[in-house]
Amino acid sequence: MNLGTSKDIYNRKGRLVYKGWRLDYKKFYQYLKDKYRADKVFYFIGYIRKNERLYKELNSYGYSLVFKPTTRDGIGKPKGNVDAELVLYASSLEYDNYDKSVIVSGDGDFYCLLKFLKKRKKLLKIIVPNKKSASSLLADFEECKVFLEREKEKLSK
Repeated sequence: MNLGTSKDIYNRKGRLVYKGWRLDYKKFYQYLKDKYRADKVFYFIGYIRKNERLYKELNSYGYSLVFKPTTRDGIGKPKGNVDAELVLYASSLEYDNYDKSVIVSGDGDFYCLLKFLKKRKKLLKIIVPNKKSASSLLADFEECKVFLEREKEKLSK
């Protein structure tokens, strides 16, 4: 989500097609509570010890943090792919604890989860950070998609 909102996106000709912005996580938490009546908001994130302050901050806003150990890629950049954790929580560990889900991602990797939740009438919305990076696999869920960039004025820092 962080990269989905904050990263500038350029087309093949090098022209800027999406200007990134900084999401205010406190405002976003409240937005989810107010607009979608979220009882519990999970935040799936790779754990990096030096980011303890960020984790405490997110926790203080109300997020339930789910950590994944991180590894390093070839250039030393931390990697903490949390896709499997989100799928496990939504389809099994927390499945009986909610009526409807709001998934925040534009990633096509969640296609099977979204299909599973939609079939069982447990998918309320898919919040996509920005239209330019949304996977084409999400086309099957048009009626559920909401683009976060439309809330930029409300939710930016």
